[in-house]
Amino acid sequence: MNTTRLRLVGSLIIVTLLAVSSFGILSSAADPEIVNGRFVETRYITVEVYDRSNPGGSPPEDNFYTDFIKEGMLRDHNVVVEFVPVPRWTEVEVLNNLLAAGDAPDICVTYDYPTIQTYANMGGVLDMAPYLEKYKDLIPDLWDWLGEQNLYWNQDPITGTVWAIEARLAHNTRINTFVREDWLNKLGIPEPTTLEEFEQMLYAFRDNAELLLGKDADKMIPYSTSFDVGWRNNYLLTSFVPNDITDKDIYVYGFDDRHLLLPGYKEGVRKLNEWYNAGLIWKDFPLYGAGDRTEDNLIKAGYVGAFQHNWDYPYRDGEEGIHNTLRRMVGEDAVFIAVDPFQNDAGLYRKYLPAPIDRKVFFPSTNDEPLASLLYLNWITKFENRRFLQIGQEGVTHEVLEDGTIKTIAATGDKIMNSPNNIDYTITINGLELGDPELTSRSLALGYAGVDKRFIEKAYMLTNRDARYEKNVQVGDIVAEQGMGPALKEKRDTLLAQAVVAKPEDFDAVWDRGFQDYLNSGGQAIINERRAKYEQFYE
Repeated sequence: MNTTRLRLVGSLIIVTLLAVSSFGILSSAADPEIVNGRFVETRYITVEVYDRSNPGGSPPEDNFYTDFIKEGMLRDHNVVVEFVPVPRWTEVEVLNNLLAAGDAPDICVTYDYPTIQTYANMGGVLDMAPYLEKYKDLIPDLWDWLGEQNLYWNQDPITGTVWAIEARLAHNTRINTFVREDWLNKLGIPEPTTLEEFEQMLYAFRDNAELLLGKDADKMIPYSTSFDVGWRNNYLLTSFVPNDITDKDIYVYGFDDRHLLLPGYKEGVRKLNEWYNAGLIWKDFPLYGAGDRTEDNLIKAGYVGAFQHNWDYPYRDGEEGIHNTLRRMVGEDAVFIAVDPFQNDAGLYRKYLPAPIDRKVFFPSTNDEPLASLLYLNWITKFENRRFLQIGQEGVTHEVLEDGTIKTIAATGDKIMNSPNNIDYTITINGLELGDPELTSRSLALGYAGVDKRFIEKAYMLTNRDARYEKNVQVGDIVAEQGMGPALKEKRDTLLAQAVVAKPEDFDAVWDRGFQDYLNSGGQAIINERRAKYEQFYE
């Protein structure tokens, strides 16, 4: 029999007649097109990969690791793979444009679920649920690694649709607060353990600029941040959230991944405003957008005393990273260490962390090779393949110690990893995973070329101390969120930057005006729908 399926890509409706078997739109897993795991006829798929524009990096779509994947997929499944680079820091906007134009890769990945939801409701995304079930026997590694929890995390409780599967977080980390250890030692200041001690430390950096920087005293930046205030100050800002906040309120107000709407957050921003006006924060931070390296260069030059960033940020990128560059340019003792000074009203170092999910992987409706695409996800998830992608080639990107621990070697040229443990290729896993938790833990501490393990061990311990993890709330589509991600993100980032740099006497007016604009521009509608859906399914 024949069925008609409507696919909407952007504003264009494409009507396609599909021949179906007695099993529906899917071909049987036992069809003769697959022999010994290989397609009889060569298939072709495209795969999104992030372009991070790393200094000294390799082309993300064409390097040693992409060749490894391409050769493996062609050998094992007779599938030709082409990688499509998408800028990491503007991935949502670029992906929106690709989806609207019908040019999105067959396998897409994003952190922004509302983007997927928007195009799914226009017919622009494949429902993965029937494919996951029909081809289950052909993708055992994907099922074993992600399990029902991550594969069906986004399943609609009414329709059963699965627009995207969730990658798995091997290590649930977020950010950390870093301070110059040598500056603490020079000034005789202990590591700060409270907000008050941290603030006093920043004032000490400012007031002792000449001692710490000599002739470069005028370049002193006690605390640095970026245009993305919500991410780069998250642990400070959420320390103002009451500890007794309910799971319901976390869901209703938690759609912004920087936690903008949580109660108490405004007071955290007020503290940043106070620091900015006291000359403690890099005054030019709003001028440099996504992907700009000016701030990193200031940190590497030794002018910055403290900052918050990804949990291991100073230790990344080997010889080109902050840790090794700073020691080369300033001195062996010039290093950043992780500290954890921000307590909430219950005295906890509370962090609001996601569930063990990560990036969302989905297939746009223009994907006419769903089985080949699932075989790709299974191939990169297979233990021996993901292990090679994560640690690379022995003697070149890592060495194996006597006890089996993996120690990273700084690589250059084509074998350099553009992302930590090649997470841009291992899109079903984020974080090192070597099959043995103890081996993984030991190796993680040695996974940063030129960085003593003490820095990593401490950063890893602090990043999720006193964490409160997100719970899976399945209420179906939130219609009000569709298409709002980029617009609300821009309004949020603008609001936070403007509030930080405002004059103290103008802070409340600037905040209230920008916050109300955020609500009026779609934020309040999302809150209302989330509350109604939560009460419908959970109360």
